[in-house]
Amino acid sequence: MLTVDFRRFPVRPGHRVLDLGCGGGRHAFEVYRRGADVVAFDLDPSELAPVTGMFTAMRTAGEAAAEAGATAISGDATAMPFGDGMFDRVIAAEVLEHIGDDQRAMHELARVLRPGGLAAITVPSFLPERVCWALSTEYHEVPGGHVRIYTRVELQAKLARAGLTALWHHHAHGLHSPYWWLKCAVGVHNDKHRLTSAYHRMLVWDIMRKPAVTRLAEQALNPLIGKSLVVYAVKTEPAPGRADG
Repeated sequence: MLTVDFRRFPVRPGHRVLDLGCGGGRHAFEVYRRGADVVAFDLDPSELAPVTGMFTAMRTAGEAAAEAGATAISGDATAMPFGDGMFDRVIAAEVLEHIGDDQRAMHELARVLRPGGLAAITVPSFLPERVCWALSTEYHEVPGGHVRIYTRVELQAKLARAGLTALWHHHAHGLHSPYWWLKCAVGVHNDKHRLTSAYHRMLVWDIMRKPAVTRLAEQALNPLIGKSLVVYAVKTEPAPGRADG
């Protein structure tokens, strides 16, 4: 399930792309499939072994062009081991809300992006996230959990301080917000509850089949209760020095 819309975020062979906070690698796999050179970067090394395995499986199955490259690296988003302007594209999907010093991470993101390069940043949307926090402390008060809720204005202002100019935005995964509200109401880890398990089956069916009725429903819901806010930004000039806080 992709959050970034690659129609708005073009990736092509020859591009060097960083998937910052790659997690399970969903966006990195799509970038690799499109023929670019991708670096999947995550703080948690345990996330990266299956990502590397999937890269190998894709290469073996011919799902990526021979000239495309893929690697997985563990490290800190606030001090990345990459040179200035190394990447043509940077994706940071659902990661900034986990980072204490998010402004420093945004400066690092801008530093490793070349001038004129594009970034796609996704974070939980304000309203759906506020509902989750109101319903459950267990949802966010966990090690490595969400430490803030962004408004779009705040996110774009912080990106601007890092040297990134927002171009456009949209919301995604409108069908997923009610699922998380249910989970927060009955217990985040209570996966056997009949309501949440039934809703989860529907989401899996939707992802696999993509029926027109749910695609239309999600398009209608996204601006109202889309679970994710997606901002696309360009690096218009060399980023300022790293933020101290």
